[in-house]
Amino acid sequence: MSGKTENFYVYVKTLSRTSEIKQEDSLLKAYLKSVPIDGRANEELLYLLSRYFKVRRSDIRIKSGRSAKKKLIQIVRKGE
Repeated sequence: MSGKTENFYVYVKTLSRTSEIKQEDSLLKAYLKSVPIDGRANEELLYLLSRYFKVRRSDIRIKSGRSAKKKLIQIVRKGE
């Protein structure tokens, strides 16, 4: 993989009224409508992050914390 790689943590809150990403102080928090069953919340998170950072969904992955509230996210910006 060539390109710039960014890693950061996101704190996730499921079963929220709205789906949104918020920057709170130096933390990124994701509020998701989805239930944390069968990866639905993780899929919604990746979709929201792709829109928030304006990258393709395939450029984002969950490095650790698939079943945790605190997730390590990796974005690979190809060609930069």
